[in-house]
Amino acid sequence: MLHEWAILMLGILSGVQCMYSNTDVVELTANNFKNQVLGSKGIWVVEFYAPWCGHCQQLKPEYEKAATSLKDIIKVGAVNADDHKSLAEQYGIRGFPTIKIFVAGKPEEYNGPRTAAGIADAALKAATQKVQKILSPSKKDSKDSKDVVELTDENFDKLVLGSDDLWLVEFYAPWCGHCKNLAPHWATAATELKGKVKLGALDATVHTLKASKYGVNSYPTIKFFAAGKKDSDSVSEYDGGRTSNDIVNWAMEKLTESIPAPEVVQVTSEKKLREACEDKPLCIVSVLPHILDCQSDCRNEYLNILKTLGEKYKKKLWGWIWSEAGAQPNIEEALEIGGFGYPALAAVNIKKMKYSLLKGSFSKDGINEFLRDLSYGRGSTAPLKGNELPKIYETEPWDGKDAEPPQEEEIDLSDVELDEKDEL
Repeated sequence: MLHEWAILMLGILSGVQCMYSNTDVVELTANNFKNQVLGSKGIWVVEFYAPWCGHCQQLKPEYEKAATSLKDIIKVGAVNADDHKSLAEQYGIRGFPTIKIFVAGKPEEYNGPRTAAGIADAALKAATQKVQKILSPSKKDSKDSKDVVELTDENFDKLVLGSDDLWLVEFYAPWCGHCKNLAPHWATAATELKGKVKLGALDATVHTLKASKYGVNSYPTIKFFAAGKKDSDSVSEYDGGRTSNDIVNWAMEKLTESIPAPEVVQVTSEKKLREACEDKPLCIVSVLPHILDCQSDCRNEYLNILKTLGEKYKKKLWGWIWSEAGAQPNIEEALEIGGFGYPALAAVNIKKMKYSLLKGSFSKDGINEFLRDLSYGRGSTAPLKGNELPKIYETEPWDGKDAEPPQEEEIDLSDVELDEKDEL
């Protein structure tokens, strides 16, 4: 009897972990995602969900129906993003549910209706396009390596070591079977990463000086050269997968690591606002107390909190701005900031004209919790008042100094003649 109870409890707990137990939807985790999805040459439909998400619960019966209709044709899976946050971060999941269609390991966004028919149609369309590409490959889909830089012993120092760019360099041998398998993936990755990370290839059987210098003794060997000045510390081994998707994801991770922390910009003009926020996924807007209420030490404490969190979330590529209480009243009105006092903070999605207001403490922990929840699609949002950017007033930037309260003018009453009735 105890054994049966244990099995029952295990089943209940498993159901908590996966919303799709005992269905045709495959449970995907951080452990099996690479082999199941990224290692597949076929089509996968993948939903990223959170168990507490109401929209996910509404989608559940339709998603299960889609999985059943596609059974034995196209794989349908689901990732519990609460349990596997690293996967959600890797694919930029900012809300739930998010559905992606993976074609040979490469993700494509699904923006169709959240119905079984809509999901199934999109999956079958992706499969049809894949077949058409194989039957009639375009120049882009062919094994064209035009974006891979051909490196030699002679040009290596100038192109790679003399560059401020990030580089991935493949050392290969023409007769190597693994190198031949890697070639189309390397070419595709080079095209996708163009303008961000440079990919090169060096025939190590011909250009032996560089191959020897970097300890190449097997093929293919891939080396990573960090951005900026190149020295021995800037070279490291590539330890990612060998598909184009693996290479792109690995390179983009390195690229975001090299990005400096964003500047926390004071809003003194519309130009400043647009430069800091217009093309960003989110803009973190703070309104700090007036300098007379919070002098330089106090203000810098708040700014240091924002800078620290800007560094922590720099991979999100958010914008960070601030203004002094009362300096930009239209911002405060649009975001309903100030009613609870200062400092105050809100996260704004300019493209969607929506915002979310910090209701916890303006502290490192309080803001971090707020931003973390936002990054996983939690928290309530409201439409930006007026559905447009608020009007910005031209103001002088803070000089970093304390402010002195205005001096009251002393009035000399010695020369003032008073009537007897006005005398004290």
